Amino acid sequence: MPFIPCQPKEISEMLNSIGIENINQLFDEIPNEIKSSTINLPQGLSEMAIGKLMRERANQDPQLLNFAGGGAYEHHIPAAVWQIATRGEFYSSYTPYQAEASQGTLQVIYEFQSMICELLAMDCSNASLYDGATAAVEAVLMMARINPNKPKTILVPRSLSPRVREVLKSILSLQNIEIIELSFEAKSGKTSLAEVEKFAKQAAGIIIPQPNYFGVLEDVDELTDLAKKI
Repeated sequence: MPFIPCQPKEISEMLNSIGIENINQLFDEIPNEIKSSTINLPQGLSEMAIGKLMRERANQDPQLLNFAGGGAYEHHIPAAVWQIATRGEFYSSYTPYQAEASQGTLQVIYEFQSMICELLAMDCSNASLYDGATAAVEAVLMMARINPNKPKTILVPRSLSPRVREVLKSILSLQNIEIIELSFEAKSGKTSLAEVEKFAKQAAGIIIPQPNYFGVLEDVDELTDLAKKI
């Protein structure tokens, strides 16, 4: 996030406003015995010099493709995305009071949904959710709605993020939708296909994390084939 330091006069005015004499009083709850009296910091560098230093430090790490798990995955973001996303009509149009901005946003959402449906051969696509957890909840609710004759049960792999699973449990419990958790194979970290087959007839659908919480790529083709039999 952008940061602009305060001038001494501004700092003094803020301290006076909250009734203390110096910044150290903000940290008086920290015991003195664990405070350090000296910090050996090098001299400050110019913007160009610090950029060069950080690139040199970064290049000391091996250039590996990272699927460490827990959400630490490699993502490719096309260069055009940054240029488009920072345009004024998109950057600040979450509450689009201006009709022009509102219509522009609606047009972009429509085009995005249409493109995703064409690329993935889907009947419909959602264009705007806060995060993966709420997206998972919406997907489950949709599964329940379009399968009214199926049991109100969903298959959720334990290889799905724990945070997402917590959100699912919180919201689905109020919708009377039961969750069956699927185990994963200890050696591969993948969702057990045998578990899916075992519970397939008892559910309205299955969530497939890709990659999963362990950074492992699930057998999506096999899982979707089984899901189609649900």
